[in-house]
Amino acid sequence: MKTVDDFNFKDKQALIRVDFNVPLNDDLKVTDANRIEAAKPTILKILEDGGSVVLMSHLGRPSGKEAKFSLKNIVSKVSEVVGVEPKFVEDCVGADVKKAADELESGEILLLENLRFHSEEKAGDEDFAKQLSELGDIYVNDAFGTAHRAHASTTIVAQFFEDKCFGYLLAKEIKSLDKVLNSKEKPVTAVLGGAKVSSKITVIENILDAVDHLIIGGGMTYTFIKAQGGSIGNSLVEEDKQELALDILKKAKEKGVQVHLPVDSIIADSFSEQASTQVESVDNIPDGWMGLDVGPETLKHFSNVIAESKIILWNGPLGVFEMETFAKGTIELGKAIAEATKNGAFSLVGGGDSVAAVKQFGFADKVSYVSTGGGAMLEMLEGKSLPGIEAISK
Repeated sequence: MKTVDDFNFKDKQALIRVDFNVPLNDDLKVTDANRIEAAKPTILKILEDGGSVVLMSHLGRPSGKEAKFSLKNIVSKVSEVVGVEPKFVEDCVGADVKKAADELESGEILLLENLRFHSEEKAGDEDFAKQLSELGDIYVNDAFGTAHRAHASTTIVAQFFEDKCFGYLLAKEIKSLDKVLNSKEKPVTAVLGGAKVSSKITVIENILDAVDHLIIGGGMTYTFIKAQGGSIGNSLVEEDKQELALDILKKAKEKGVQVHLPVDSIIADSFSEQASTQVESVDNIPDGWMGLDVGPETLKHFSNVIAESKIILWNGPLGVFEMETFAKGTIELGKAIAEATKNGAFSLVGGGDSVAAVKQFGFADKVSYVSTGGGAMLEMLEGKSLPGIEAISK
């Protein structure tokens, strides 16, 4: 795997695909600069070598050119984080852009306008990608969040470069996932939460060969419980996925994987913070009640499994953590994973909701790695090859 460490960028211009798709408030100020922070080491390595940097990214989902999605809005934040004021150009292709790139000197940064102001970006247009490729000598992909998209700037552009490599962030993402999926250390535990079995089927089927323990939580619990004949009241269920749930349990058993399902639930008489709640056995939930978090016995059991694990993957919350009443399961799981990490386990957290949870409850710096790409991570866990990664490896 070629990374920026394999190149000396002295007197070279790097064209870097970064993921600066950051949240902005109503005043168009950046509210979370994590993704900019994540790209900083790659940018600084190139500048410190004596090279120059052209940064390209998308922001939001614009239809045509929209001022609120302009990367001009993030220039001051990039400057603050990286410590170098980037020059900004109001397009990403064309004569003005080429001129600005040609005039860039060592130690300087040029930030291009939003790639998605051009429909050719998402279409993976070859001519558009060729124009982008003329802005640098070496192509660096450091955007894991879009690595599963075959867009012009993430995939197609790479074919026009002899010299191409991964940035530190993307390399770290690939290594972290590889550590989980191809671990020599045992036991490996995957915690899969979230609402639906259907969105995690391919992940479960692919990781059964890599894990020793599979902990299942969140809304999809109840599809498994009902499939086994349990009473789940008004809990979330995918009626048409019960056969599939039983099939997953059968496959896991054949492969020697221990599946851990909740044994008790915090149940509520309505989907609200103010609902009446009680603890009930997971397969004995009365009509009119629904399971919205895991119960205390489940937490004890899950925590013991985590404590014994050497490698931990966490994707998806155990309950409706957005409501304080039903957040305990997710918080306690976070504590157990943090404790295991402190004791030497490797823990990888990824996928939108679990990333939001670890940030909200202060676990982000207590786990080994928090993935920056939700969809990209899921596709890698599903065993798919990602176009953005393939393009560099060719």
